[in-house]
Amino acid sequence: MVCHLPPPRSAADVTQEVAVTQRPLQITIMNDYELVVAGVIAMLKPYADRVGVVEVDAHERPALPVDIVLFDTFGSTSSLTAVVKHIERHCLADRVVLYTWEPTPQAVSAARSAGINALISKALPASELVEALEQIHQASGFVVRSDPAGPVDELGSQPNRCHDWPGSTAQLSMREAEMVALICQGKSNSDIAQQTSLSPNSVKAYIRSAYRKMGVTTRAQAVAWGISHGFLPQPCRLHLADP
Repeated sequence: MVCHLPPPRSAADVTQEVAVTQRPLQITIMNDYELVVAGVIAMLKPYADRVGVVEVDAHERPALPVDIVLFDTFGSTSSLTAVVKHIERHCLADRVVLYTWEPTPQAVSAARSAGINALISKALPASELVEALEQIHQASGFVVRSDPAGPVDELGSQPNRCHDWPGSTAQLSMREAEMVALICQGKSNSDIAQQTSLSPNSVKAYIRSAYRKMGVTTRAQAVAWGISHGFLPQPCRLHLADP
């Protein structure tokens, strides 16, 4: 067996390599709800020396590349293929990561088929989210990071995120809020189950719980409440973020 050794590196090469290794990851966050984007930024803020969030203008040609696009699935009705095409048009990104509650085998298969590079569960606390992003940046294959022991939902009182999302001021959990967001976009219960990889019974349970907190009893009332509380998405708001 012949072992081919790499050529020796100069001091300049080593210095450049260290500088690249030490610079924070550059990521951008994709979601149509400003509160959701702001919430992920708030999670990452204590780790600014490791992960930097940058803004990409959806209405101009991409200028600078980013290491990772983190696509938060909250309230999204787009197909993953459409999401990837949208990213390719508007952002120079090395890796595209799906940020979702349900890292099921079906979700992994759909993500890989669409050209997404990794999947991260929203159950991960902030420190592990940062570790996952760093792992994905270095990996060559598809990466899945989940936390089977983590929460299947997020409540405003839980310290995992400590931020707002649409409806959090009304004590809606994140999953309940997502049901309302999809209802406001005209989705049926079966549509929501397919979009979120939840069972129909789970969808019904989340919706019933959300209705109680909102003080409504019909879908029309839920839509009216949602519209008045910021549940309509803002299409073409690609990635708004403050570093």
